[in-house]
Amino acid sequence: MPIDHPHRSYEALVAEGASVPTEGWDFSWFEGRAVEERPSWGYAVAKAGRLSRATAALDVQTGGGEVLDFALGKAAEGSKVPGLVVATEGWPPNVAKATALLRPRGVAVVASPEDAPLPFADAAFDLVTSRHPVAPDWPEIARVLQPGGTYFAQHVGPRSVFELVEHFLGPLPAEQSADRHPDRERTGAEAAGLEVVELRAERLRVEFHDIGAVVHFLRKVVWMVPGFTVEAYQPQLRALHERIESEGPFVAHSTRHLFDVRKPAPHA
Repeated sequence: MPIDHPHRSYEALVAEGASVPTEGWDFSWFEGRAVEERPSWGYAVAKAGRLSRATAALDVQTGGGEVLDFALGKAAEGSKVPGLVVATEGWPPNVAKATALLRPRGVAVVASPEDAPLPFADAAFDLVTSRHPVAPDWPEIARVLQPGGTYFAQHVGPRSVFELVEHFLGPLPAEQSADRHPDRERTGAEAAGLEVVELRAERLRVEFHDIGAVVHFLRKVVWMVPGFTVEAYQPQLRALHERIESEGPFVAHSTRHLFDVRKPAPHA
């Protein structure tokens, strides 16, 4: 159940949402203000299980390192962590945050743009993971995986939270999110020579309980409404605030899919 907040003005809520730091992927600030249903597969815990069986692991686009840190902590409870763990991240504030968080676990964080080739040798890892990559680079994933190695990741699916996006941008063509469709991503993985062992998809309920949460979300997840600023979208923000005040939480739906992908070993 949402936490009740004293009535606050539109101006106060927007100012708060605009001032909260956005580094990393810690979403604890949203508690009581926005709620997102979680996928049934429990990615972070499942990732810990994969790490406990790996020898050399790469986490791509690690964000602030929070999910990798949690998963390594769970794996360490069983005293089974990879001998080598490396992470990449492209946004400088997150590089700094992830480095500070993951260094005590012996993880090297490499600054690498999202659209650049992975800065590692061929067949360097038996496990590659990622949570919510901007776009999977299947040829590069295949290149750095060892034969028999695994890519285990949770991706954002098509038209995720588009009810909110379209409130600000108006109706968008379905093709705009086609690249994130799991079937298209499956085709990309297979074209790179990878075998899709399992692919699961879910549509999940998201609720925004005040306009401050909306502002913070759009500042944090910057690709939702590109170039979002409070000043540029005042009419849409005020209209949404009034709607939440009169009707209750604004409801949208996120889409997520889980990839368990294997690089086939060569035939003897």
